[in-house]
Amino acid sequence: MKLSIIVPVYNMAADGKLEYCLDSLVRQTVTDYEIIAVDDCSTDGSWEILQAYEKRFPEKFRAFHLEENRHQGGAKNEGIKRARGEWIGFIDSDDWITPDMYERLIGKAQETGADLAGCDYCLTSEHSMKVGQIVRNNKRSQAGVLDDEKKRSLILDGGSLVVKIFRRSMILKYDLWFPEHIFYEDNALGNSYLILSEHFEYLEEPLYYYYQHEASTVHTISEKRCEDRCEAGRLMLREAERHDYLDKYRTELEYSFTLLFYVNTLFTYMAGVKHTKYQFVKKLGEEMRCRFPDFQENPYYLERTGAEEKKLIRMQMRSTVLFMGYYKLLWTYRKLRKRLGI
Repeated sequence: MKLSIIVPVYNMAADGKLEYCLDSLVRQTVTDYEIIAVDDCSTDGSWEILQAYEKRFPEKFRAFHLEENRHQGGAKNEGIKRARGEWIGFIDSDDWITPDMYERLIGKAQETGADLAGCDYCLTSEHSMKVGQIVRNNKRSQAGVLDDEKKRSLILDGGSLVVKIFRRSMILKYDLWFPEHIFYEDNALGNSYLILSEHFEYLEEPLYYYYQHEASTVHTISEKRCEDRCEAGRLMLREAERHDYLDKYRTELEYSFTLLFYVNTLFTYMAGVKHTKYQFVKKLGEEMRCRFPDFQENPYYLERTGAEEKKLIRMQMRSTVLFMGYYKLLWTYRKLRKRLGI
């Protein structure tokens, strides 16, 4: 079999989201493929929808139900275990793709001898094939046989896994199983999925539609999700140690960890969690300082981090109390200016 498309599903029955995703999958122009939809213990009608598709498309659609909620990582792992395709693709169950996305990605890989291929995506808030805001998921310079320079670039700017295809043999060879029971599982494994490949090809076209709505992970901030992002950062480093590339790409991984574990978590926590806790912010800074004490001197950090963020981070590193007080005053001031239209 040529391709296995793995779809983790959790409570996507409302507003036709799941059907729109699945309809785009059953209409793929690639030949000889299967769709493996894994229901992650949904509490709405998602499982019934998947069963209906399995009955309508028995030649290409297989549905499985998990008795325990294991998050997307657990659902993806179950899909990988059952996959029969030479290639594997992942898709979020509230997104959709062009009819020829997988045919074109596999064609590009076979034409060039690549074992990894990807494309761009677009952001959209409506169920249609109208191209929204295009997001360049990778760079032309990253394509080709993966030497050290390209691998460093992929660690820094690897892009999303859902717009790529991977050889199943590579996933099994390196035991690339996703962490379960946490969000941000892709962040934990993304580097290994990319740089353990040998050849990457890139189609600079938006073939994937990334649906923007309030229930999506990126728009839902809680202390639990912030904790999961931190854990994903820790797992990212463990993965690098397990596959023996931590020392080789330490500078890039230091910056990636700083961004994932500390910078993104710190500012999303402060902006999105209603009742912030001193101990959470304090421990975040302490662990960051313990793992990479000189992270503020990292060349990528110096180049890519904004001046205001650097100022706030220096403040938090000196005093969590001062940082939290200053941040809340700054946030209140900006909200007031916005309300007054100043």
